[in-house]
Amino acid sequence: MNGRRSIAAILLFVMLGFTSAWRLQLGIDRQLTSIHQEKNDLLFRSGRLIKLLSLEYGTFLADVYWTRAVQYYGDKRSRHDDNFELLSPLLDLTTTLDPELLVAYRFGGVFLAQASPAGAGRPDLAVALIRRGIAANPDYWRLYEDLGFIYYWDLRDYHKASEAFLEGSKNPHALVWMKVMAAKIAQEGRSRETSLFLWRQIYDSTQDPAMRENALHQMEMLKVEQDLEQLDELLFEFEQRYARLPSGWAELVSMGILAGNPVDPRRVPYVLDSSGKVRLSPASPLARNPLHTPSRQ
Repeated sequence: MNGRRSIAAILLFVMLGFTSAWRLQLGIDRQLTSIHQEKNDLLFRSGRLIKLLSLEYGTFLADVYWTRAVQYYGDKRSRHDDNFELLSPLLDLTTTLDPELLVAYRFGGVFLAQASPAGAGRPDLAVALIRRGIAANPDYWRLYEDLGFIYYWDLRDYHKASEAFLEGSKNPHALVWMKVMAAKIAQEGRSRETSLFLWRQIYDSTQDPAMRENALHQMEMLKVEQDLEQLDELLFEFEQRYARLPSGWAELVSMGILAGNPVDPRRVPYVLDSSGKVRLSPASPLARNPLHTPSRQ
């Protein structure tokens, strides 16, 4: 009999716990629904207050809010809506509830840093988020990598980018290329060679399929930039010599100037328009996702 009472008491305790979490979540949901009308609402905006109220369910709620942040970002992207005003509060809530949720810092920084319409266009908030992550997780060197990326790509502050890579390289677990990147950026600032080196290291050092795909795409787009510059120079020289533009790639091939129709890294021919400009073909997969601020992993 005592055993049955103990089991019943445990079940009652668990039910009460989940009921409390459910009620708390309902209250937070109401705040999320009314955020556009009550932008200064303390309960939703204050991650510390929610963490206090969440008791032992903080980690669980952090996962919930991280999922919502991803869904919110994805929904905005799919609807081509560049108003990401709730993104930073969602990320703040997530990382306050669970300061060790690394994925929220890493991908949240990407979401915040990317320029409109791909993201919030707030690299300053991304830097603040990553720095909070570093403070909470000082031994995780890849957050310095992410910080260096934001300074390099989004803010074009090469001095701080170099500092971030150098600081991260001091971690005994950091890959050697972190120190190399610090030196290259300090010496060269931003260059195609440096960017290509950076993406190559990311591609080679991560096992995450999505990150490898993104790094490969960035390297492909750097190759596109190089191709377009070289083709523009070739067309300029042709025009200077013949006082006209070529009729198309076929003419340049027939004259021996090109070995064949120039193609992008996905083997889709570049387009030469009537004004003499070279561009990616709309049929190319690369044209649907142009080079921009990268994801990090």
